[in-house]
Amino acid sequence: MIDYEFSDHVAEMLKERNIRVAWVELTLEQPGKKKTREDGTVHYIKAIKEHGGRHLRVVVNPRLTPPKIVTLLFDRKLGRLP
Repeated sequence: MIDYEFSDHVAEMLKERNIRVAWVELTLEQPGKKKTREDGTVHYIKAIKEHGGRHLRVVVNPRLTPPKIVTLLFDRKLGRLP
């Protein structure tokens, strides 16, 4: 896996939202979608079959060394895989 740092917020969200680190790694390594936003963050999105097909969004600040994961969530707006 590429070297990333987790923010304190992300460490809390992993526990609170029952998100597996393996899902985060998979999303970063093999995103279904990847979008760069105007604020410079990069959003990696991937449907996670093991979590009912919900889409995991991982937001990264690539300007830091190592890049920092600033937040993550299962994005309800994107729905689920059929």
